[in-house]
Amino acid sequence: MAAGRARRLLGSLWIALLLGQPDPAGAAARSGSQSLLTGSLVRTFTPFYFLVEPMDVLSVRGASVIMNCSAYCETSPKIEWKKDGTFLNLVSDDRRQLLPDGSLLINSVVHSKHNKPDEGYYQCVATVESLGTIVSRTAKLTVAGLPRFTSQPESSSVYKGNSAILNCEVNVDLAPFVRWEQDRQPVFLDDRVFKLPSGALIISNATDLDGGLYRCIIESGGTPKYSDEAELKILPDPEVPQNLMFVRQPSSLTKVSGQSAVFPCVAVGFPTPYVRWTRNEEELTTEGYERFLLLAGGSLEISDVTEEDVGTYTCIADNGNETIEAQAELTVQVPPEFLKRPANIYAHESMDIVFECEVTGKPTPTVKWVKNGDMVIPSDYFKIVKEHNLQVLGLVKSDEGFYQCIAENDVGNAQAGAQLIILDLAPATTGPLPSAPRDVVATLVSTRFIRLTWRTPVSDPQGDNLTYSIFYTKEGINRERIENTSRAGETQVMIQNLMPETVYVFRVVAQNKHGPGESSVPLKVATQPEVQLPGPAPNIRAYASSPTSVTVTWETPLSGNGEIQNYKLYYMEKGQDTEQDVDVGGLSYTINGLKKYTEYSFRVVAYNKHGPGVSTQDVVVRTLSDVPSAPPQNLTLEVRNSKSIMLHWQPPPAGTHSGQITGYKIRYRKVSRKSDVTESIGGTQLFQLIEGLERGTEYSFRVAALTVNGTGPATDWISAETFESDLDETRVPEVPSSLHVRPLVTSIVVSWTPPENQNIVVRGYAIGYGIGSPHAQTIKVDYKQRYYTIENLDPSSHYVITLKAFNNVGEGIPLYESAVTRPHSVPDPSPMMPPVGVQASILSHDTIRITWADNSLPKNQKITDARYYTVRWKTNIPANTKYKTANATTLSYLVTGLKPNTLYEFSVMVTKGRRSSTWSMTAHGTTFESVPTSPPKDVTVVSKEGKPRTIIVNWQPPSEANGKITGYIIYYSTDVNAEIHDWVIEPVVGNRLTHQIQELTLDTPYYFKIQARNSKGMGPMSEAVQFRTPKASGSAGKGSRPVDVGPDYKPPLGGSNSPHGSPTSPLDSNMLLVIIVSVGVITIVIVVIVAVFCTRRTTSHQKKKRAACKSVNGSHKYKGNSKDVKPPDLWIHHERLELKPIDKSPDPNPIMTDTPIPRNSQDITPVDNSMDSNIHQRRNSYRGHESEDSMSTLAGRRGMRPKMMMPFDSQPPQPVISAHPIHSLDNPHHHFHSGSLASPTRSYHHHQVNPWPIGTSMSHSDRANSTESVRNTPSTDTMPASSSQTCADHQDPESTTGSYLANAQEEDSAQNLPTAHVRPSHPLKSFAVPAVPPAASTYDPALPSTPLLTQQAPNHPVHSVKTASIGTLGRTRPPMPVVVPSAPDVQETTRMLEDSESNYEPDELTKEMAHLEGLMKDLNAITTA
Repeated sequence: MAAGRARRLLGSLWIALLLGQPDPAGAAARSGSQSLLTGSLVRTFTPFYFLVEPMDVLSVRGASVIMNCSAYCETSPKIEWKKDGTFLNLVSDDRRQLLPDGSLLINSVVHSKHNKPDEGYYQCVATVESLGTIVSRTAKLTVAGLPRFTSQPESSSVYKGNSAILNCEVNVDLAPFVRWEQDRQPVFLDDRVFKLPSGALIISNATDLDGGLYRCIIESGGTPKYSDEAELKILPDPEVPQNLMFVRQPSSLTKVSGQSAVFPCVAVGFPTPYVRWTRNEEELTTEGYERFLLLAGGSLEISDVTEEDVGTYTCIADNGNETIEAQAELTVQVPPEFLKRPANIYAHESMDIVFECEVTGKPTPTVKWVKNGDMVIPSDYFKIVKEHNLQVLGLVKSDEGFYQCIAENDVGNAQAGAQLIILDLAPATTGPLPSAPRDVVATLVSTRFIRLTWRTPVSDPQGDNLTYSIFYTKEGINRERIENTSRAGETQVMIQNLMPETVYVFRVVAQNKHGPGESSVPLKVATQPEVQLPGPAPNIRAYASSPTSVTVTWETPLSGNGEIQNYKLYYMEKGQDTEQDVDVGGLSYTINGLKKYTEYSFRVVAYNKHGPGVSTQDVVVRTLSDVPSAPPQNLTLEVRNSKSIMLHWQPPPAGTHSGQITGYKIRYRKVSRKSDVTESIGGTQLFQLIEGLERGTEYSFRVAALTVNGTGPATDWISAETFESDLDETRVPEVPSSLHVRPLVTSIVVSWTPPENQNIVVRGYAIGYGIGSPHAQTIKVDYKQRYYTIENLDPSSHYVITLKAFNNVGEGIPLYESAVTRPHSVPDPSPMMPPVGVQASILSHDTIRITWADNSLPKNQKITDARYYTVRWKTNIPANTKYKTANATTLSYLVTGLKPNTLYEFSVMVTKGRRSSTWSMTAHGTTFESVPTSPPKDVTVVSKEGKPRTIIVNWQPPSEANGKITGYIIYYSTDVNAEIHDWVIEPVVGNRLTHQIQELTLDTPYYFKIQARNSKGMGPMSEAVQFRTPKASGSAGKGSRPVDVGPDYKPPLGGSNSPHGSPTSPLDSNMLLVIIVSVGVITIVIVVIVAVFCTRRTTSHQKKKRAACKSVNGSHKYKGNSKDVKPPDLWIHHERLELKPIDKSPDPNPIMTDTPIPRNSQDITPVDNSMDSNIHQRRNSYRGHESEDSMSTLAGRRGMRPKMMMPFDSQPPQPVISAHPIHSLDNPHHHFHSGSLASPTRSYHHHQVNPWPIGTSMSHSDRANSTESVRNTPSTDTMPASSSQTCADHQDPESTTGSYLANAQEEDSAQNLPTAHVRPSHPLKSFAVPAVPPAASTYDPALPSTPLLTQQAPNHPVHSVKTASIGTLGRTRPPMPVVVPSAPDVQETTRMLEDSESNYEPDELTKEMAHLEGLMKDLNAITTA
């Protein structure tokens, strides 16, 4: 009892698991699973399956064979065997016996020509009483036949190094039992000697040892069978090339997946050929692939084939002179495999169930079903649905058992099974059951469905909680089907899928919570008969009555309850898809006007009063043939020699053959004797060699096509003349004289000219081509052809092309050429509208959100199609930055990974399919600042001249400042390993790049670190720089780079070469007075000379100049400010005009210095007084340098003016002025660039590569002037200062410098130093010098240039003038003469000098003098202050 309860409990678990699975196979059976199991006596599914199934076996006669089989079940199953579908009686069989595990043993297999009792298909059958039966897959036993040879080895010879093949073809069953002997000794197989699956032997790379007598042996268990012996001779290498040929080509194979496939390919020739393979025209690489193996002689073995290996395999043999190839197809078959196996099903009687079974395989498997070992025959109640599924309708108790799905195709079979259990209904629980439903009637009866309605039972007149089951069956059939109502209380149902004109019996049962009640009285209902349409017309026949007509006949349809009214005959040409029809009243019809010798299909449909009936099957017939209706095409003549001409042609056009072409008729004659015609009838080949002709004679030829009906029209006569003497064909042709290629997108047009030696026969040309190699494809063309188009190439690919002329001896020397096909250009579709309203929202230091709108979307801006957007962005620093892009499918995108404090521009485009828009308008956004991510760079430490305890620290801003630098912190210590909080801190406010530290200990090593600060915080520290203070006053300290004199070297200022020491040291007051007086005197002299020059101009000349000056002034950007024309305060105008381009400079490098020591690269210690340097060297010596000079912090706080430092040195060769204003610290980000002034032989480091950063408001004329700012100027005597006053009163400052030309020839030949270019806002208003571009900048002599006047004295030492600041009036400074630009060009100035005594007026002189007096007052006010 306990065991029974446990088994029932286990069964309940099985059911729970089964119902929990989402398996649709039992969905129909489990549609009411709750009621199915709750009211049923549950039984469990019994495991019953095969452990081992029999497999296909190949045996030999007399051997023993075991067919394995083993089945599992709780109750030991009974095993039986079937052979060819019939049970074997093993009790009385002395050769066959059943082994204990169920396997079948066959002793001493019997097999003869007429008696094959053991060969066949075997199947294992397992049965368990009261449970059911299952059958295994079928296994084939094949017995190898008697040994026999279908071909035997034949004697042959082979050149050394080539491959040889010895055939030994046997019946397929015995191929595995073949072995070879050489000279009666076994042949051992290796990589060089290989046996094909057919039994043939391949020997590659033959050597002398391979010669001998060979024979093959079949050893199949009995007496060995020997083939004939064949001798293989090994020949020495031939001296001349041998034609390449195949001795064994690959043949198409069909293999089962998992098997091995061998494609034999053996080619011979001299030189020895190399064999390679392609699959589907793609190179097949055997290296690195374990499944692909190149065997002896070039054969290909594919192991464990799969469906992916299917394709065309091409064996290509190449020996350098020629290439041959052979193809074979590989087809792979796959045994059946189950994608879905049948599942176990619980059901009740009268239910419908479906066993699902899904299989795959190649060829497509067929499926049959077996129930308890017997085939299921489809019927009204057992149906195959959805190709492979088994549907059982109206279950009865006897349907219980094991159902198996057996799938089978040409290469195998497989089985999968499931169990069906029909549950018994448990006795109803205590409680009232419903009575029978009342008044069951059929309210709607059709041909294939019936609607039933009824009233609720008497026991439950409301019937809201009742469900109903409708049982129905065909009359006379005891297999009922069931249909349940869909919801409680429903009293009607539609029964579908019935047969027309059939009587059905229906009964209805009500069911409540206690169980099913009584059945209603059975109701018989007959379905309606279907409308009787005509059936197919029987005995339809069609026959061709002429080349253009077909007659079709048929008989009256057998079925149909209405009189046939007419027929419709449909016909269609084979290969077409448009069907034509004709109405016919009788039982035959002849269709005329058809094409000759063409297949047509015909079918007939009968019509009665109900409409068209069932169509007949198609019948196909071909119209009769006729003589061809057109001549052959493209007849060409090739004169072979003095006695023969080769004819080539193409068949008549398709559709004009009118039958099968059986041959061609050739007629020819001498042109001189038109009546003498010779006929020659050839086969179906498209060429014919006409021999036996006379030398040097012209012949005419024509060709006509033949069918069985006669001769068609002939071509026109075509003539050719035989040679007077035969050409040489004892050697190959020479190289073609030229080869030209013209690449297109997918083709290359090749043209050539024949070899220069016309005495050698050329039969044609071979064109080889391929990507990277010309051996991939070879095309041969006629000898008359001079061009060819290679088609079907890949765009944008590099092809190598060879051309060789050939004749019957062989191919000549190739000519090589290469070409790249053009890129594939697709016509642009109409563009889309670009996105609009692009906005950039800054989110952080590295993230910006881009949003936009798309006008091509609806108003709600909802994207419903597959469009996408491309966002691109870049920054303009550096200028050559490339765009970065990203794609988005929404109307916004988050751009990350940006640089801090950087201006970016963004634009968007939209793409939909092949259509794209242009880029939208750009949006700009600058990322937020973040802390510096790199330390200050180029940290150097130098000692201050004359103050050994003071050092100067210089540095450059960090390369990744990530914002505006607001200050620096200098850490220094004598212990490099000390904690950072123990180092001394020197803060530097602003963005100065230099700082001096005082009161250090002498002869002590110090370590310095610097970190930068911006509004977001502190950056990283620089590496520690060591510096040892000097031992005594005046000795230089040891810096971190004391020996480095490279481009980064900055010479200390105020060194021993400067007689005044530091520029800020106080000068002797007497010396200062002398300098001031000298400046005043020189200025007066210059002004007087300028005045004289101005007054010498004729009145007419003056008027022209004034008009020109007014026009230039009127066009200037400051023309609206009339005050700019007058000379008010020198310094106010200087700052207002010169700061304009400065204030917009975004350059991060500031100009800072710590007074009193200037530390800019323009404070130069001259090294060499030599004047011998060439002009090129001097030009390269004067680079634009970034000025690092600036006011001290103290000077900035006091609001002092910019200062001018003009010390005079006594050594440099030429005085050069480069003056500029230095700004206060109010705007530390803005700076200015000035020219670097050096001795002619020395160049200094250039700190700023781009002297005019993007963003400065500098006009084109400014840039032009700055290009000319440092320039070699003609060496002349001191020029009169009045020359600069010609147009100064009316001319705008910037247009002044842009109005005159420098003499390029004089400039190039000059041997003195370049002078600085001064760009004044008024003749004496500005001393600023625009930046000089890098030395690499070239200049155009046509650009405007205004050279300064040079100072020259015979015995006076030349001074080097350092860049200085004007201002700091409280300090004593040596004055210096400042020269303004000369106005006229050189030629004009010269003319003015020549006329200096005659052309001036007293009134104008008076005006000029009054003007000069005003200037002198301003100058005196400056010097006395």
